[in-house]
Order: sequence, then structure tokens, then C-alpha cells
Amino acid sequence: MRTHRMLPRLGALAATVALMSACSGGMDSGSMDEEPMSDGGGQTAEESMDGPSDMGGMDDSDDMDSMDPAANLVGAGCADYAETVPDGAGSVEGMAQDPVSVAASNNPMLTTLTSAVSGELNPEVDLADTLDGDEFTVFAPVDDAFGAIPEEDLTALAEDADALSGVLTYHVVPGQLSPDEVAGTHTTVQGEDLEVTGEGDDLMVDGAAVICGGVTTQNATVYMIDTVLMPPSMAEQG
Repeated sequence: MRTHRMLPRLGALAATVALMSACSGGMDSGSMDEEPMSDGGGQTAEESMDGPSDMGGMDDSDDMDSMDPAANLVGAGCADYAETVPDGAGSVEGMAQDPVSVAASNNPMLTTLTSAVSGELNPEVDLADTLDGDEFTVFAPVDDAFGAIPEEDLTALAEDADALSGVLTYHVVPGQLSPDEVAGTHTTVQGEDLEVTGEGDDLMVDGAAVICGGVTTQNATVYMIDTVLMPPSMAEQG
């Protein structure tokens, strides 16, 4: 069989009214005005009451950006996907709420992959619980990628549980890799290496183009790709 290469002080005031009353007879009231009382930590009472001090110059907008599921997307197809699925469970924001197998099932571009990992293509190959049970980077072939495989070859792959499992797990890398750290050679769950090259909108995975990547789910980072990848050992056999 031959296929395309695949798959986030309030300081306490130390003076009391009683103490001030007891000492008022021996103190010059003017001295109380000359120097503001400190809370012992370098802040005056007025400063303490003004609210929290600047915490290292942190900008709340930076935190908001880091929490935005769409902040770090890469790939020329991201804008088209956002237009096609602007909201709901299958949108980029929606996928961030679910574990990866559920998120993929809500993505209209990943219906064949969802069938393959959920046991629909072959009951002996159900990887959903495995994919949802740890952190992964998933290179997810879109439906058009599977559609480019001759039907007889795809049928043969679906009927061979070992081969199907090998192809699918070749698309999965342990740990979540963001777009700025995904380039390089990575050992897949299948056991063989794949290579990610380029950067930004020009990322390639074993020669497959990233359509839209950096899509986060509860436990994974997903890169939608335009070709089904084949493990080197299986490609040689084909």
C-alpha cells in the first residue's frame, strides 16, 4: 500500500486610637504632621490605603493574551477556519474547553480522523481515552488529506488494526508544543521520529503543510495538516 506521508497589601496599620490618646499629653501635635506614619514596610498609611503597589510592572493585558486560545495561531488557513466556524464547540475558542478527542469531534474538518481514533473505522483501534489521558501535540490530517488516499488503500488501512494504530500514533508527540517551540525532530507515540520545519505560517510536518496550528484543547495542542503522514518503516514497506 502506498499513501501520502502522514498524521495564567494591604499593609496593617500598627497605631491604635488608645495609644494615641495615652501619649497625646507628652507629644507635640505638630510632630504628628511632620512625618506620615509608616506601616513598618516602607509605606505610609495613605499609600497603604491607596491600594496594592505595582507588582513588578506586570500588565494584565499580557495575562489576557496568554489566555486567549487564538493568540498564538499559525497557518494560512486559520482565518478561513475562524470564518467557517466563528463560534460554538468547534471554534478555536470552543475546542479549548474540551479534551482533544472531544474537541476534534466538534471540528468539521476532522471527521475522518475522529472516526479513526474513536473506533468507528476499526473497533480494535479506539485511542480516545489514551489521547485524553495525558498532554500531547497532535498533527491532525484534515478530511481532504484522507480524501486524497485511494479508497482501496484507505479501506485496507482501516481493516489492519496494527497498521491503523501505527499511522495514527505517528501523528502524536508527547507534551504540548507551542508554535514557537514545535520546530525540530520529535519522537512520536508510535516510536519513530518526525520532523517539523519552518516557522510561523510556513510550518511543515514531514513535508505536510500546517493549515492551522497552535489550536489548544484541555490537554493538547493541535496542528491541522494537509497530508496523512506515514511512519518511515511503513513507507518503506509500501
